[in-house]
Amino acid sequence: MTNSRAPLFAIGLVITLGLAATALPAAAQTEKTAPAFGISLSGFVKTDIFYDSRQSTSIREGHFLLFPKAPLLGPDGDDINDRAGFNILSIQTRIAGRITGPDALGAKTSAYIEAEFFGTSDSDLNGFRLRHGWLKLNWARSELMIGQFWHPMFVTESFPDVVSFNTGAPFQPFNRSPQVRYTRSFGRVSLAATALAQRDFVSTGPDGATSAYLRNAALPEFNLKLQYASKNDARKTETVAGLGADVMKISPRIVTAAGYETEESLTGLAAMGFFKQRWPKWTWKAEAVWGQNLHHLTMLGGYAVRGVLDAARLDWSYTPIATLSLWTEIMTNGTAWQTGLFAGYARNLGSPHEITGTSYGRGTDIGELYRLSPRIVYNVGKMRFAGEVELTAASYGTPDAFGKVRDASCVRNVRLLLAAYYFF
Repeated sequence: MTNSRAPLFAIGLVITLGLAATALPAAAQTEKTAPAFGISLSGFVKTDIFYDSRQSTSIREGHFLLFPKAPLLGPDGDDINDRAGFNILSIQTRIAGRITGPDALGAKTSAYIEAEFFGTSDSDLNGFRLRHGWLKLNWARSELMIGQFWHPMFVTESFPDVVSFNTGAPFQPFNRSPQVRYTRSFGRVSLAATALAQRDFVSTGPDGATSAYLRNAALPEFNLKLQYASKNDARKTETVAGLGADVMKISPRIVTAAGYETEESLTGLAAMGFFKQRWPKWTWKAEAVWGQNLHHLTMLGGYAVRGVLDAARLDWSYTPIATLSLWTEIMTNGTAWQTGLFAGYARNLGSPHEITGTSYGRGTDIGELYRLSPRIVYNVGKMRFAGEVELTAASYGTPDAFGKVRDASCVRNVRLLLAAYYFF
């Protein structure tokens, strides 16, 4: 009896040997000449232990601290928010993958993925979420990046090096967004143009915090940044300075309370200036930000209803609430021991137009905000131990017809923070 499997086996053997014969020279060539493409992993494990002297506005069970809460008086006149709190969290732990591959379109190609266990909301605490996910094409004098990354107003070359996960917010812009960014270099000067959408860091409005307001405007947020950078490794010096401008249009509603379609929108402008100077033993950084409707940047501000355009249709017009923010930092550059001091100030500048309706924003009843935070860091091998004292004060009052806060009184929170890291 003839074995019907023999021809199939023979055919399979011939194909396998043929593929092997083709692959062996290619594999040998790869080992000798081809560059090593692939993914390299890195990240850290971090645990934060913190104590607050007062109840505070924060994100993820107090981990991302913003500012102390306003006084809340009980029936006996006691301030309910004048109460301490404590927590231990490891949700900042993260992992990253840097990817390299062959050239394309005459450019060097790369990609990057970074995720952590911070979640996307308090109910998703410990949830694994995407921080960064982008690809890059690098030519001799230009770069194209597509994906999720830091907002251009978060300057990666010069930001607060504090221990706290807030990284200086709400004095410092803090936002990661899906974007398309093109950067052109002119020697030490570069010009970057970016178009952005919203994902985890969104605007707020009548329906709460959601990306729908920007999506319904049918236009991305636009940013233009001019930056100078000079670095001398031999002298251990570095200078970074620049200016940036931003414009964002949102549509808070597409239908009125009476059921009519509405096309009313709000356009907010922002500008920034930043500077960093590194010497062998010291580094100094400073930044100023002015902007309208900066809620999506985790800063003070927002917008409000300016007036009713049509009483029958219940159609509204809007006006932005502006914020001025300043911060500076000085730190040592030691290998084992490092110290630093961060100082921040933010002020509610109000609206250019009279407000007649609801305000949508963050801290719209705060007139001024201050922060002072000294720190000490000890590095040993792949481990780091850090301590920080963060004093944040907020002046709460009553917004007037133009959104400026009157009759303000100050409340303070002191955060004692200890952090332990293991880098890999």
